[in-house]
Amino acid sequence: METFLQQVVNGISQGSAYALIALGYTMVYGVLRLINFAHADVYMIGAFSGYYLANSSLVQTTLGTSVFAAVVVMVGAMAICACVGMLIERFAYRPGRSPAPHVLPFWLGILGAGFGYQAEGGAIPIFFGSSVGAMVGFFLERVVGIRPERRYSSLKVLIVAIGVSLFLENGGQIVFGADPKFFPQIIPTRPVQIGGLSVDSQRIVVLGVAILLMVLLNLVVNYTKTGKAMRAVSFNIDAARLMGINTDRIIAFTFALGSALAGAGGILVSLMYPRIDPLMGIMPGLKAFVAAVLGGIGSITGAMLGGLIIGLAEVMAVGYGQSTYRDAIAFVILVLILLVKPTGIMGKGMVDKV
Repeated sequence: METFLQQVVNGISQGSAYALIALGYTMVYGVLRLINFAHADVYMIGAFSGYYLANSSLVQTTLGTSVFAAVVVMVGAMAICACVGMLIERFAYRPGRSPAPHVLPFWLGILGAGFGYQAEGGAIPIFFGSSVGAMVGFFLERVVGIRPERRYSSLKVLIVAIGVSLFLENGGQIVFGADPKFFPQIIPTRPVQIGGLSVDSQRIVVLGVAILLMVLLNLVVNYTKTGKAMRAVSFNIDAARLMGINTDRIIAFTFALGSALAGAGGILVSLMYPRIDPLMGIMPGLKAFVAAVLGGIGSITGAMLGGLIIGLAEVMAVGYGQSTYRDAIAFVILVLILLVKPTGIMGKGMVDKV
């Protein structure tokens, strides 16, 4: 029984991290009916942001290994991921649903910066490359008249999402390096005895922070004016626009909130498993997507429940001698839920009028 309870605690800690990532998937899908395949890579950016913040002189010399240092690292990583999420929405997904200016200057500027980084690697070549790329983009947009088309296509946006994911993964290998890095220990760790159980203090922190963030998310969505606007946009985006809601602002806020949670998930997972690399988001992202589908994609409570179930199933498989099937468990669950209840545990069927 003690072994079983030990695995339950480990599974809940692991599942709570999956739940934070799954919330980003389900929030974006609930508002836009779009699977944000780049979300798992934002999780990777959160882990690397935390890595560089934790190794900064401020944290290393001033704060040291403490809970306050962990708070600074997590808040900083969440803020960076929120900004990345808004940039992705503004320059990748928004042009797919409405004509948006300055898309070409942004992406050509990023491309020029990449060429500058590859050529010399210094600040001046990067700045020069990004400036040239941005100017070429402005010329094509303003003079030649190349702009995103006005017709919305869900397939086009889906392909863009896959492209952004590949861009972040390969860009991460260029910027951060392809070799794995090891996340520093920013929280003092020691075994905590709870009855007959011995629980790592870091897992307790991970579980507590994840629960706190999920509670705050529920408060934001259900008890704030912005949360009410998010629910209105999710229900009917055209009606919400007619009622005076700035839908672009609400969608950008949704991306920022989901990306911030993914960044927090990256920090929490890195505390439990300190090895990080630019491709670290692929498998956890797939498992979090399965968790969102299992709980009912579009349902915030369902995403939390699905993450906990996936985490428990994975840890139980490892704890009872089936570690070979650790990564397969989530996909077996996905197949079963699609066969038995495709809408998920807490999902509701939708009627499409034709």
